[in-house]
Amino acid sequence: MNQVSFPFSDLIAGYVTKFNSQKGAFGSFNLKTTDGRKFEVALSANTYAELVRNLGEPYYDCTLQMREMLVADRYLFVYGTFYPEDGEHNFEGKHIVFLGKTESEYAFEKQDWWVNQVRNLANFYLKVQFEDGEIDYGKYRTNLGLVGTKEISTRQETDTISRLVYGFATAFLMTGDDRYLEAAEKGTEYLRDHLRFLDEGEGICYWYHAIDVQPDGREQKIFSSEFGDDYDAIPAYEQIYALAGPTQTYRVTGDPSILNDIELTLNLFNRYFLDKTDKGGFYSHIDPITLSPHSSTLGHNRAKKNWNSVGDHAPAYLINLWLASGKKEYADLLEYTFDTIEKHFPDYDSSSFVQERFHEDWSHDTTWGWQQNRAVVGHNLKISWNLMRMHHLKPKEKYVALAEKIADIMPAVGSDQQRGGWYDVVERILEPGQKTHRFVWHDRKAWWQQEQAILAYLILAGSLNKSEYQKLARESAAFYNAWFLDYADGGIYFNVLANGIPYLLGTERGKGSHSMSGYHSFELAYLACVYTNLLVTKKPMDLYFKPKPGAFKDNILRVQPDILPPGSVQIGEVWINGQPYADFDAENLTVKLPSTQDEIKIRVRLLPTQVFFNATLLEVSGGTAKLSLSGLLDANAIGLLEEELQKATAQSIKRLVLQLDDLKCISAAGLRYLIFTKQKLGSNVDIYLVGANENVLGFLKKGAFCEGVTVLEQYEAVELATV
Repeated sequence: MNQVSFPFSDLIAGYVTKFNSQKGAFGSFNLKTTDGRKFEVALSANTYAELVRNLGEPYYDCTLQMREMLVADRYLFVYGTFYPEDGEHNFEGKHIVFLGKTESEYAFEKQDWWVNQVRNLANFYLKVQFEDGEIDYGKYRTNLGLVGTKEISTRQETDTISRLVYGFATAFLMTGDDRYLEAAEKGTEYLRDHLRFLDEGEGICYWYHAIDVQPDGREQKIFSSEFGDDYDAIPAYEQIYALAGPTQTYRVTGDPSILNDIELTLNLFNRYFLDKTDKGGFYSHIDPITLSPHSSTLGHNRAKKNWNSVGDHAPAYLINLWLASGKKEYADLLEYTFDTIEKHFPDYDSSSFVQERFHEDWSHDTTWGWQQNRAVVGHNLKISWNLMRMHHLKPKEKYVALAEKIADIMPAVGSDQQRGGWYDVVERILEPGQKTHRFVWHDRKAWWQQEQAILAYLILAGSLNKSEYQKLARESAAFYNAWFLDYADGGIYFNVLANGIPYLLGTERGKGSHSMSGYHSFELAYLACVYTNLLVTKKPMDLYFKPKPGAFKDNILRVQPDILPPGSVQIGEVWINGQPYADFDAENLTVKLPSTQDEIKIRVRLLPTQVFFNATLLEVSGGTAKLSLSGLLDANAIGLLEEELQKATAQSIKRLVLQLDDLKCISAAGLRYLIFTKQKLGSNVDIYLVGANENVLGFLKKGAFCEGVTVLEQYEAVELATV
């Protein structure tokens, strides 16, 4: 009964164990999934292969090299067809996706992978929201179609604008592109001018749900939520996410008017959402008239608490607010929310998942709306991720214990160990005879839930140095980068089917909605870049800031990228308006800003404390590329130098300037790499060595590298001759 006796196509994600060149007409290979199941994959005349690619990159065909690339321990995806034959289901592979050029390489662990992805995302949203290039949020619309076209709607929702502002501010933080900061600042100003409700008498600020922009330019303000679950109420999560974009912009600029809005909104939370009794926590909804969480008008949201009202403060704005200010009151509020989560959310005596919805007294609410007694996979992983961040700020073993408990349980109950990726919503309780938690609606996979898994396992791997967490982080990032990037039209798909094929129906078809804007995809790119480079692969990372004159207290700019393990990161170099700047505290991750009324742009290079080599592309201009090298250039450093040289030579250059003031030593392998690079650049590129110490220069001369190279104590730009 229920025998699968027909062919069907599906995806397998796993590790190659063996390639069988003589098996079948075209060979085969053996594959083992994450949970240890084994498959044999037959190749055919039409099997093709590609290398995973980023947004903005061309298709990389690997079909000719495919058989040589099928080596042991390589993780890959293969889509193909199961054929029921001889009592088995023989699998024939049709499409293979490799994750790197070698078995140990994962392309998304390259230093600039996530930077390039965020740049493409920002450009996509600039294009689709502001078609003619002028950044005017009067043209913004919440709902976007698959290719970014604006659907017929006049609605502008506060949260989706704020989330897009977060994306633009983050894109500037990662790239320094002023267009993105302009979009972030204009969006923040638009929120303040059109969607802010400032109650000066009460000393509070709250945010409209939305406005409808009429054809004649008039605005109809929508005060209480019109989203189904929260209808006619003010939900905590909408007020929380109204702060996401402005707070990230504040990190970059220190604009005091933004801080004032944040503080007045915090007054709203503390005065009306906070349960001031000994029960504690934050209510999920308040009445729009009385601002009471106990009003009978709230219906099923009356006197309730949930994950969003307690837990979303941290990732949406509060951690970023603390990073920008360092204020104790924000750290204390963070500690309060995480202590609340650790105390009330675990429910492991009855389920493998945390509980997410509660009555006022923290008894479980298992009958609310769509959720009932169901688990959102991503919320469990989000708790694990954020507990580790909090542990780095205020170390508590109970934070780590719960973070690891969730991380260890979730793969078996929330992930797809056949195809890769993470599921959406499942039943929390197994019925008698069941071994698998039932999907509530479908087995599709949402983009934001993949984010939570990637960040949870990356920060666990980087903090605790456990290989199993790094493995899970890589597998999660592999699924996201292989299947969620829309190469044709730009942006990120909302949902994919279990097998990775985009799901393009209904509200999940578009690139903008009440549920999707520029938040999760940008947050993922930013923090995956931070955790991968600074904690896991030990590579430098640059951040950009543009503080307003006198904006930050005592002219101190805080540049800590996230709440990372204490002592794991330091400042390597700082530039102001392109010039080296030395007034910074490397260990405390602060920059003392100059007293000036002029506009300044700060570039900060962050280094993992365990890194002994650093390469920085300073600029490429007028046919000249300038690189700064520091530390020890040995075999371990070659990969980093190669990445920076690739950036430097992406366009044709005539001159390569190597700034060596801080280079301490070169090994034989490092010297060989420089000699090889010189050969590849050819005689048409002039090389300058600037500021090398006697030991470094002597070693380079012994290796005959200095022949045909200009050695200088100081470099002064000379215009290149033009033909």
